[in-house]
Amino acid sequence: MAAELFNLTIHEAAEKLRSKEVSSRELTQAVLDRIAAVDGKVKAFVTVTPDQALAQADEMDKVLARGEATSPLTGIPINLKDVLSTKGVRTTCSSKMLENFVPVFNATVVERLRQAGTVLVGKTNMDEFAMGSSTENSGFFTTHNPWNLDTVPGGSSGGSSASVAAGMGFLSLGSDTGGSIRQPAALTGVVGFKPTYGRVSRFGLIAFASSLDQVGPFTRDVTDCALALNTISGFDKNDSTSINLPVPDYTRGLTGDIKGMRLALPKEYFVEGVEPGVEAAIRAAVRKFEELGATVEEVSMPHTKYALSTYYIIAPSEASANLARYDGVKYGYSDKKAPNLIEGYFSTRDEGFGPEVKRRIMIGTYALSSGYYDAYYLKAQKVRTLIKSDFDKVFETFDAIISPTSPTVAFKIGEKTADPLAMYLSDIFTIPANMAGTPGVSIPGGFSDGLPVGLQILGPALGEEKILQIAYAYEQATEWHKQRPPLN
Repeated sequence: MAAELFNLTIHEAAEKLRSKEVSSRELTQAVLDRIAAVDGKVKAFVTVTPDQALAQADEMDKVLARGEATSPLTGIPINLKDVLSTKGVRTTCSSKMLENFVPVFNATVVERLRQAGTVLVGKTNMDEFAMGSSTENSGFFTTHNPWNLDTVPGGSSGGSSASVAAGMGFLSLGSDTGGSIRQPAALTGVVGFKPTYGRVSRFGLIAFASSLDQVGPFTRDVTDCALALNTISGFDKNDSTSINLPVPDYTRGLTGDIKGMRLALPKEYFVEGVEPGVEAAIRAAVRKFEELGATVEEVSMPHTKYALSTYYIIAPSEASANLARYDGVKYGYSDKKAPNLIEGYFSTRDEGFGPEVKRRIMIGTYALSSGYYDAYYLKAQKVRTLIKSDFDKVFETFDAIISPTSPTVAFKIGEKTADPLAMYLSDIFTIPANMAGTPGVSIPGGFSDGLPVGLQILGPALGEEKILQIAYAYEQATEWHKQRPPLN
């Protein structure tokens, strides 16, 4: 039995825990054994915490035995992208700059998961400071896609998506600044959700671009995603951008009924560069939605074509400001050999940051510099407003937008590293939702060349429940979410 435990969904595992068919320790040991067996090939983890995990599992078994569990996540082994602050557990952002950093507090989402009784098995690899689309920009090593170890798992949350796909955790939290949850979810065949900006606390999320960053879950199916969102969503006084509104029970909308819903299909999301296999899978999904009683109509979102260039001004500008704190003085890496303070600033950053982080800091610093601010940053913010207005207009008459998550399936490791612009195009369909602050999910939508295709569903602000309803209806009408990578 233990051999199959790691492949369960959260709701299946929770049922077994409550019926005493399995213990949290057994679940946790199954996941730790799976990490030991396959992570040498996948390389999803920066840090594994077996002793702490088993101690937490034993604690949760006592809670379950007393009948005091208040959450379906009690006793469930999880992992976290290494961008979330974990008290007493190394938090590196996959950067040499924070290689030995151990926080003294938990991020709010980590605290909420802990209160729900989850068991932390480790921290996952990522593109350094969440800057990248393939996890090849990690300061430590590249994560491999469990479906084909020669391909990337996407990024920046590639370790999180690969871990869930490969059975090394029932749930992982990632962060999504321009698609960093949805794109890796698509490439590894799991569910990845980016909530409305402000719906989930960013307190304790190490910042990349503060007006775009959002924390969200990776799970194996939509029901698990709803359970995770129930736990991590809600107001946080420690986050000035947090929305102070009640959180609905996201499992309520999982009815399978979407009759009469109107779905928009933006023609700008079917452009040159979309692989034929990806387009075929999404067109098949459109037909499935129509079979389920929804209507699908083509729409135009004319400012979509500006999203990528707008993002690559706004995000690096905010990164330039946020990463200024890594000066070798307060915490993190410091070049102790520097002859003076100024030289120390230079050498600390030169040695501590990788090439992609440096590239984005330089782009952002240039865009914010005197004489260029109005021409670049200010103009980008105005275009961002136009992109948001495209979404607002569509949502006046449609319930949701459907599209490919990524223009391609997982590409070969090393294929795009020499061409940053080709890499940036990986996020062309995910970036607009970050610009608009709206929620979106990527769910398994088929296969092309033996690799997963992601189906993206985008909704209006605070439209998480509706998105999950649509995603669940599609999931229940297909078998894609039941597929597991052939990894031993």
